Amino acid sequence: MNVPLWVWVALVAGTILVIALDLLVISKPDREMRMRTAVIWTTFWLAAGIGFGFLIAAGWGSRYAGEYWSGFLLEYSLSMDNVFVFIVLFGFFATPAAARLRVLTVGILLALALRLVAILVGGVLITRASWVLYLFGAFLLWTAWRLIAHADDPADPEHSKVLKFLKRHLPLTGTYEGAHYMVSRGGKRMITTLGLVLIMLAGTDLVFALDSIPAAFGVTKEPFIVFAVNAFALLGLRSLYFVLEGMVERFKYLSYGLAIVLAFVGIKMLVKDVWHPAAWMSLSFIALVLIGSIAVSWWSTRPGRDLPSG
Repeated sequence: MNVPLWVWVALVAGTILVIALDLLVISKPDREMRMRTAVIWTTFWLAAGIGFGFLIAAGWGSRYAGEYWSGFLLEYSLSMDNVFVFIVLFGFFATPAAARLRVLTVGILLALALRLVAILVGGVLITRASWVLYLFGAFLLWTAWRLIAHADDPADPEHSKVLKFLKRHLPLTGTYEGAHYMVSRGGKRMITTLGLVLIMLAGTDLVFALDSIPAAFGVTKEPFIVFAVNAFALLGLRSLYFVLEGMVERFKYLSYGLAIVLAFVGIKMLVKDVWHPAAWMSLSFIALVLIGSIAVSWWSTRPGRDLPSG
């Protein structure tokens, strides 16, 4: 897949431009996004993400479009899992509703920058040392096992080693100071609780990137496609948060579906020398498992299910 430099520049610049437009014109950084607005923007970004695959099909063929759609579906589902952790973090730190949109925006900008670097490094490693794919495959199998083993364990920031480390080594105010991430106290710069939330969100996304980027490279070896699926998945993350907020319990089996898909991708990477499934086969399997896990989750948690009959 030969991607001209100007196409890379256009995708990165377009992503930054859209976020800037959203920040300056569309969103109100100090107000909570309403459900209707969140649904509209979530639908828009989902449609844009799917639609970008048709551009890839027109420019590079159906094979790469199939790889893109497989990667996008996988990354979007992983983003949903990411959102659930964000919901827990905001609840734990009692983050004001008006500040959540701002923190999500800054966190996503940091995530995009970190993932672009990771994707470019991963692309170089795979090109120069194809055995790295075996490491990625083994890591995804371990990740799949971890998801299943801890699927029923609620996220608990209070016992997070990262949070304990930050509290011990960073100068924290322990309070919110409006929209400020840092304030000056007695001539000393200190991090507010909002700043701590931002650090935790960025760290959480970095951990998720360790899973999602190898998974994307398991679907396609093209760094451009890997970045594109990550960009579109992250762009819809803010609005998706406000849609899914309060629905965490309705997706109880999503982790199992993600585990199956990650295991599938990991196995495919480990046996890449003897088995090369067509892009449409991977796309069909990923779609079937993820959509099925979501459907079963919604059916098993439907209102009135546990009510006694009669």
